[in-house]
Amino acid sequence: MDSLLSIVTFLPTVAAIILAVFLRGDDEAAQRNAKYLALIATTASFLLSLLILAGFEPGKGFQMVETHEWIGGLTYKVGVDGISVLFVLLTTFLMPLVILSAWEVTTRVKEYMIAFLVLETLMIGVFISLDLILFYLFFEGGLIPMFLIIGIWGGQNRIYAAFKFFLYTFLGSVLMLVAMLAMYADAGTTDIPTLLTHEFSHSTISVLGFQIVGGLQTLLWVAFFASFAVKMPMWPVHTWLPDAHVQAPTAGSVVLAAILLKLGGYGFIRFSLPMFPVASDLLAPFVLWISAIAIVYTSLVALAQTDMKKLIAYSSVAHMGYVTAGIFAANQQGIDGAIFQMISHGFISGALFLCVGVIYDRMHTREIDAYGGLVNRMPAYALIFMLFTMANVGLPGTSGFVGEFLTLMGMFQANTWVAAVATTGVILSAAYALWLYRRVVMGDLIKESLKTIKDITPRERWIFAPLVVMTILLGVYPSLVTDRVGPAVSHLLGGYEASLEAAGLDAPAAPAANEH
Repeated sequence: MDSLLSIVTFLPTVAAIILAVFLRGDDEAAQRNAKYLALIATTASFLLSLLILAGFEPGKGFQMVETHEWIGGLTYKVGVDGISVLFVLLTTFLMPLVILSAWEVTTRVKEYMIAFLVLETLMIGVFISLDLILFYLFFEGGLIPMFLIIGIWGGQNRIYAAFKFFLYTFLGSVLMLVAMLAMYADAGTTDIPTLLTHEFSHSTISVLGFQIVGGLQTLLWVAFFASFAVKMPMWPVHTWLPDAHVQAPTAGSVVLAAILLKLGGYGFIRFSLPMFPVASDLLAPFVLWISAIAIVYTSLVALAQTDMKKLIAYSSVAHMGYVTAGIFAANQQGIDGAIFQMISHGFISGALFLCVGVIYDRMHTREIDAYGGLVNRMPAYALIFMLFTMANVGLPGTSGFVGEFLTLMGMFQANTWVAAVATTGVILSAAYALWLYRRVVMGDLIKESLKTIKDITPRERWIFAPLVVMTILLGVYPSLVTDRVGPAVSHLLGGYEASLEAAGLDAPAAPAANEH
């Protein structure tokens, strides 16, 4: 099917338009219809995305490419390669579960579903864009529905959190827009596959034995870095994330952690490494060290939290530190591990926020001290929460282990000291995750308010079941991911190393492509 990518991308928006135009009223029947239409649209988008995976051939570059001329010379060009195809699948896989998790919402249900349907289109659009301007429109467009989701359906301080989220991420991306205009002026095109082969000017000078990079390439790298670092978010520009997570409704937190944070990592892999290789190489030590600091610092901050959502939010920042370190280690294991970690973190962090949402719906508090002994009343919930806690820690046999192990291998090849510091994050993650689990789930059921709490419902079991399956499946069979991303990463590294050699710099050691 020639337009399969566009159909998968825009099907949710078509459903959103149908909701906006044809659904009237806010009675119980209208709310139910809005939820069912959103669920059907997101499920259909997922099923169609399986055809993308079925027709995808690893190692063949961009595939299923669609190109249409827009008014004013702008080009609608989309396609997928081994790096982007799995992120499309991750998005379409999670969105039906997100809609199911929002089943209990009763306030402005139609608008709530429209926001998530439009957001799905914009997120998929980021991963499939093969034109700079198109990428920017999708990348920034996602801010609007997420801003509304936090600002309208969020918690008590939702307005503050929504504006903080919007301003941080928007201001970071303004620099990226300026950089894109400079790239067009220099290369004469906004076509991403063409720009991947274009050499932007650079210069290096030696100051006190240190190589300092200059020229257009460095300025472009810094501008893109500002946008992607805020989006991930990296330390120290991460402060918007805990507020956004705490105030967002459960479904919003799941999307934010599972998909939106991955846009920054995807941007680093798609733009920073292949388009600005000299700047990436010389500035890699800076990124590696702030990633290591992020892992340790945010893990320690997580230990001090009293709010469950805030603890998991800081955990997400720490895990994204492994991603950025793996990417800028610039070797096969590091980048494979970073992509695997992003996919894995999508399942695990989404599930953890859903776990918080389950008991918040019953007790209307996220304070850790309000719980304890839930295993006595909620054994099924305790089992599911334990699985995702262990996966978050990186227990072998879960997907969390594979991602962390590969990124640490990549880091070790690039800088042993960074790897040593980052490894302490594994210990700290065990400390805060097990501490949270013990205080919420284990022990005697003492609090009177918890003695009538109900275990998870059949609907909640249906939400968790696919996440459980994927977390274990990728833990025991990681080749499902690595076989698809490996050839694309090898190709990326081949061009990266060739650019460094042409610039007279030493390319990092590159192990065999399939050595995992």
